[in-house]
Amino acid sequence: MGNAEETRGGDGACERGAERTVFLLAHTGRPAAIRSAELVVRGLLRSGIGVRVLEAEAADIPLPESASVHTVKEATPQCLDGCELLIVLGGDGTLLRGAEFARASGVPMLGVNLGRVGFLAEAERDDLDKVVDRVVTRSYEVEERMTLDVVVHSNGDVVHTDWALNEAAVQKVSPERMLEVVLEIDGRPVTGFGCDGIVYATPTGSTAYAFSAGGPVVWPEVEALLMVPISAHALFAKPLVTSPSSVLAVEVQPHTPHGVLWCDGRRTVELPPGARVEVRRGAVPVRLARLHHASFTDRLVAKFALPVSGWRGAPH
Repeated sequence: MGNAEETRGGDGACERGAERTVFLLAHTGRPAAIRSAELVVRGLLRSGIGVRVLEAEAADIPLPESASVHTVKEATPQCLDGCELLIVLGGDGTLLRGAEFARASGVPMLGVNLGRVGFLAEAERDDLDKVVDRVVTRSYEVEERMTLDVVVHSNGDVVHTDWALNEAAVQKVSPERMLEVVLEIDGRPVTGFGCDGIVYATPTGSTAYAFSAGGPVVWPEVEALLMVPISAHALFAKPLVTSPSSVLAVEVQPHTPHGVLWCDGRRTVELPPGARVEVRRGAVPVRLARLHHASFTDRLVAKFALPVSGWRGAPH
């Protein structure tokens, strides 16, 4: 970037800072995350890149005294103004937290996995030096991931809107009774049954909740929407894969117990009786920074520790 950027001071006011600025978001509840955050900050500063962090997290990280380290009070899309990249250190929950305001700002997110699986992460804890080097030299590519736009209707009125990167799940609240639902695709009914819920997922989310519910793994470059029943009491209750332009809906029957909508396992709202939940391709994608050209197949094998011993490959 040729022009100086604005960075935010601890009071939320904008200050003149380094020409290049990176926002760091970390799950500082664990010592490993704190140490990782410190290493990333020091590496970036040595290369003349300014760093911005949340005030609450800065209190846990041993940050060096530097004019290029700035803090913001709240995690909002505006806190990424002037940043070229959002680096997130943590597990899937922290990465989804980062995606919430990375999406709204349009700033690419680079995830470093400090958790167990971390499908959204591009690097592991042992790769921190490489992460810093790639950021400094801008040796990364940015790809867009599909999102979901979610609308809840009640009695013909829109009562809630939301979005998701991984999935939107309609679930029962009462453990002793199932939800009675009718599924719809592109304005036409498909089937109805009792179930614990329905998961609507993107290809990115196909390895998350939808996978646990029995859904297929969908490669990220495939544009599609998934509809996966949860513990359905029906003969035809298989996962469905639809066009990315389809509009998927679930109607919760009025006589059934109340349901609840979860988006990415982070945001929730109780559904009114007879609610209709519509899901379609999101208008705004999440931008992910990529360091590797490794195939998704290799990522799948590594993340799930799949057994591949005995594989010989294609004959030469």
